[in-house]
Amino acid sequence: MEVEIDNHFQEVAIQIEHQSEKEDVSERLFEYLCYVWLLKRKLVWSIVIYTDEAIWRKPVSDQFCYGFSRQYQKQYFHFDVLKVKAEKSAELIQKHSLLCKLLALKANDEGTDPEQLIYAIYQATALLQEQLTADQLLLIEQWVDFYKKVPAPVLKKIKQEVNMELVETTISEHIYNQGKAEGLLEGEAKGKTEGLLEGQLAVLEKLHQQGVLSKAQRNAMVAPLRQQLKKLRR
Repeated sequence: MEVEIDNHFQEVAIQIEHQSEKEDVSERLFEYLCYVWLLKRKLVWSIVIYTDEAIWRKPVSDQFCYGFSRQYQKQYFHFDVLKVKAEKSAELIQKHSLLCKLLALKANDEGTDPEQLIYAIYQATALLQEQLTADQLLLIEQWVDFYKKVPAPVLKKIKQEVNMELVETTISEHIYNQGKAEGLLEGEAKGKTEGLLEGQLAVLEKLHQQGVLSKAQRNAMVAPLRQQLKKLRR
């Protein structure tokens, strides 16, 4: 993306690290920064996003000492730290970034309308549908379902208003095809419902391995799916 630096717009590479627990990741972030720079040969904007629920008494480090020179002494790599719970949902939902809109569901939502937050997220998702992969669409759906503060009928109404039902069809087809493909690899004939469930479980596991979902988030999302599979196999 392009950002204004010294009164000029320059293209930068975005490096985002997601943390579900408070932890100093400055050294690891610097290692990844080096990889990103070697791959892109561009300025790198490094950001750490913390989604934990804890109240911080002390901030985490936002820098890492990586070198030394006689003139400048210690050399530091600096990065941005975003503590989601310390951010205002009303401000995040106004950002152009879809990621910021999603984080609004987990931020400080005092004084905001939960229904309007979800409406804005689904509206942005519908507009970006052609640019998003099926896995990304699934993650958005799972994220909203996990953090929503509205009843199911209201959620359904919002989806109808912003044509999210078309997006859900894309997700369902993707999950079914993925579940079916895995079933074929295992040499088993899977029914449509069972294939859908297994496909969902596989995608959630992959997202956890990639660090997109924390262990707690993954466990909460897979539990009802496993219960449904258990009933089907009786």
